[in-house]
Amino acid sequence: MTPGEQASRALAEVGEVLQDALPGALKAMAPPILTARRIALYGVGREGLMMKSLTMRLFHLGLDAHVVGDMTTPPIGAGDLLIVSAGPGDFSTVMGLIGVARNAGAATLCVTAEPGGAVPAASDYVVHLPAQTMANDQTGATSILPMGSLFEAAQFLFFEILILDLRGALKLTPDALRANHTNLE
Repeated sequence: MTPGEQASRALAEVGEVLQDALPGALKAMAPPILTARRIALYGVGREGLMMKSLTMRLFHLGLDAHVVGDMTTPPIGAGDLLIVSAGPGDFSTVMGLIGVARNAGAATLCVTAEPGGAVPAASDYVVHLPAQTMANDQTGATSILPMGSLFEAAQFLFFEILILDLRGALKLTPDALRANHTNLE
């Protein structure tokens, strides 16, 4: 398979995940974000990078969004939302944070490929992106992409589509988002 054929197949796979997930995933994720006072986001590994990307875009929308673990992340409590990524359905660190958030009175939302997993089961809201992760890449793997890359790529594009949806709901212009972009680069 040529690199061009590999790219075409990878793009088709991501497209299939999004076609299966939309619009239901948007309907599950947008309302809790729009009603949250403060939003904290967390993920491990490459999923964590996707969550940082989403945090940045939520900030661009003018929302009070923070990455868990950053020194400036405030405490969360009632009226707040913890968004976590748990593609394979369970990570001990993510489960621990779900417990802390719930005990503080915050709502929890999990983005996952395995909605039957422990983290989604413990979350108030679940967003299902049906993609290969490291939970199933060695048994019945169908993606050309390695390990959990299909889930992570689908997350990135889904989050960007989510931002478009939220931008519309908030009646913001592209220039309004750009105004919140850093000038310290």
